[in-house]
Amino acid sequence: MSLNKKFSEKTAIAIVIANMIGTGIFTSLGFQLADITSGFVIMSLWVIGGIMAFCGALCYAELSSKLPRSGGEYNFLSEIYHPGAGFVSGWISVTVGFAAPTALAAMTFGEYLNSVFPQLNSLWLGTILIISMTAIHSTSHKNSGTLQSFFTTGKVLLIIGFSVAALFFSNNLQDVSYMPSTSDLSLFTGGSFAVSLIYVGYAYTGWNAATYLTSELVEPKKTLPRVLLIGTSAVMVCYLLINYVFLATAPMSAMTGQLEVGYISATYAFGDLGGNIMGIILSLLLISTVSAMLMAAPRVLQVLGEDYSLFNILGKKNKHGIPSTAIWLQSIIALTFLWSATFQSILLFSGATMAINSLLVIVGVFILRHKDVTHERDTFKIPFYPLPPIIFIAITVATLSYLTIQNTKEILFSIVIIITGFLGYLITRKLSKNINKQNQNH
Repeated sequence: MSLNKKFSEKTAIAIVIANMIGTGIFTSLGFQLADITSGFVIMSLWVIGGIMAFCGALCYAELSSKLPRSGGEYNFLSEIYHPGAGFVSGWISVTVGFAAPTALAAMTFGEYLNSVFPQLNSLWLGTILIISMTAIHSTSHKNSGTLQSFFTTGKVLLIIGFSVAALFFSNNLQDVSYMPSTSDLSLFTGGSFAVSLIYVGYAYTGWNAATYLTSELVEPKKTLPRVLLIGTSAVMVCYLLINYVFLATAPMSAMTGQLEVGYISATYAFGDLGGNIMGIILSLLLISTVSAMLMAAPRVLQVLGEDYSLFNILGKKNKHGIPSTAIWLQSIIALTFLWSATFQSILLFSGATMAINSLLVIVGVFILRHKDVTHERDTFKIPFYPLPPIIFIAITVATLSYLTIQNTKEILFSIVIIITGFLGYLITRKLSKNINKQNQNH
C-alpha cells in the first residue's frame, strides 16, 4: 500500500485523542456527583482512570508491534486465544464498543445544540452528524485524515481556551477542597467509587483506537507505540484540567445528575449568552469524536470480511483503499442505537462490556510473552513489566466485581452480548465453510 493510502502518525494521534475526548468527559461528572461530592475523590477517579488507560496503552503497544494487523481486539484475541474469541471481540467492538459510543456522542452533540436552540430536534441533529461524517470517511485517506486532524486540533485548543477563559472570567469560583480527608477513605472502598470508575473508564475509552488501523499506518511497529502513549498522556492532562474547571465554576448541586455539565459550567462562568456560545462550541467538539469512531470501528468489520466468506463484501475496499461498505454498515448500526436507546441505560452496560473485552486482551500479554511467537528484537517492550498489565488487570477486576454486585443487570446484558457473539461465530464459521466449498466446486 503506497504512502498516500496510509494514515500518518499525526493522524493516528488525532484519532486516539478524538476517540477518547468525547461523550464521557462532558457528561459523566453529573453521574459521579450523585454519590461523591469530594473534590479529592473526584480528581482521584480521573487520575486512576488515566493511569489505567496509560497502562493499557503500553500493553496494546507491545501487542500491536508483535501482531501488526488492523482490527484491534479482534486481531489480538484471534491470535492469542482462538478465532472464536476474536470473533466475539469483533462483535463486541462493532456493536457495544463503537456503535453505542458513536450514538451517545451524536446524542450529546444534539442535546448540547438543543440546549441553545430548543427548536432543533436533538435526534435529527445527531443523525445528520453521523451521516455526514460517514460520507466523508468513505471517500479517501486524504479527506478522512485531513478532516480528523483539523477537528481534533480544534478540540484540544478549544478545551484549553475554554478552561483558561472560564477560570479567568468567572466571578464566583466554587470553594472545593482537593485535599484528602478521613471521610474520603470510605468513598474509595465503596461501590459508588467502583461504579464511578466505570463512567471514568468509559470516558477514557478510545486509547486503543489506533490499533484498529494498524495495517493502514506508516511503519506501525515504530509509530504505534508513540501514537498510543502520546495520545493517552495528552488526554489525561485535558481531563484533569476540564474537571477542575467544571468543579471550580459551577456548584456541584447544579451539575448532579445532569448530562450537559459543560453547558452548565459555561453558563455559570460566562452568563447566559456566553453559556450559549460555549454550548455551541462544546457540541462542535463532539464532531471529531463521532468522526474518529467512524474511522476506527469499520476496520473491525473489514477484517471480519477478510477472514469469513459470509462477510466478504465488508472486506472490500474502494479505489482509495477505504472499506466504504464497512463504514456505511457501521453508520447504520450507530443510527439504530441513536434512535432506540436511552443514554444512561447504555453507558454502564457498554462500559462494562468493553472492560471485559480489554481485560482479556491485557491477560494475553502474559500469554504472548510466554509463547514468544515472534522472537523479534525490534518490537516494543512494556517498560517496568509486569507492573502495567498487573495494574490494569487489578483495577478492572475490582471495578467489575463491585459492578456485578451493585448493577447486576448491566453485567447480565454484557454476558448476553458475549454469548450472542459466540453463537454468531459458530453459525458464521459453518456458513462460511459452505460458501468456500461452493466456490471451490465452481
